[in-house]
Amino acid sequence: MTQKLPQSVLFCCDHNAVRSPMAEGLMKKFYGTGTYVQSVGVMNDLEIDGFSIAVCQELDVELSRHRSRSFDEMENWGDDLSSFDLIIALSPASQRRALELTRFYHLTVEYWPILDPTGLGETRDAKIAQYRAARDQIKDRLIDRFGPPSRTQN
Repeated sequence: MTQKLPQSVLFCCDHNAVRSPMAEGLMKKFYGTGTYVQSVGVMNDLEIDGFSIAVCQELDVELSRHRSRSFDEMENWGDDLSSFDLIIALSPASQRRALELTRFYHLTVEYWPILDPTGLGETRDAKIAQYRAARDQIKDRLIDRFGPPSRTQN
């Protein structure tokens, strides 16, 4: 069900290294800068994943400069969870953490069960196929939720 774009969206997953950066990058690419978009992880123990960078580059989405951060770091840097209109959790652990942190606010937390491609596939081609599948799940969910991309695609 297509809904109008919120003022601000926070995507979250386990490490802010694969799914949530992909979602952040795709959202910015598809819908422009009218919506403030950030991403965060339950933990920040990994750098941005090289396969995520590669599969997003195929759609002309640049992720190589992404810096992973956790919920705690986000709050330390002054990004208050209550300032987001919508939090979209892409993993069960991030959904639990978002609900725990937002129980004092009237915030919408949605859960999108997106495949975690890490550790799947034996060969590089098999791995990249899993990352493409996760990217495409995110892309499809974005379009289902917010409508066709408002920015022209190459």
